[in-house]
Amino acid sequence: MPDVNRGKRPLSPFMLGPYYRLQITSVSSILTRITGLAMLVAALLIVWWLLAASAGPEAFDRADGVLTSWIIDIVMTLSVLALWYHALAGLRHLYWDTGRGLEVATAERLGIAAMVGSVILTLITILLV
Repeated sequence: MPDVNRGKRPLSPFMLGPYYRLQITSVSSILTRITGLAMLVAALLIVWWLLAASAGPEAFDRADGVLTSWIIDIVMTLSVLALWYHALAGLRHLYWDTGRGLEVATAERLGIAAMVGSVILTLITILLV
């Protein structure tokens, strides 16, 4: 039997471009997962540094040389951004768990607030440290 509803089906959300507009709630959900993984990278680098400190001066000098390089400074700064974003997104989810803030407009404002807030808190952290 031919499919009579073929032209009336909704488009897949994965068809980016003129067919689908990425929503801020989707972006914030994706960013929460990415920042969780980014913090894992930073945690592994810090654990390596601590283990190298306990292994002796040669291991510590090697690890410290890597961890004080400019590229790792960028990685650690981005990890601070990830930490702040992940924390704010977690607070947003706790707020949602109370049954509040679930309206589309409020959810979008909370997503934007988490993104902007994480940048501001990261800049404050960098200036204080």
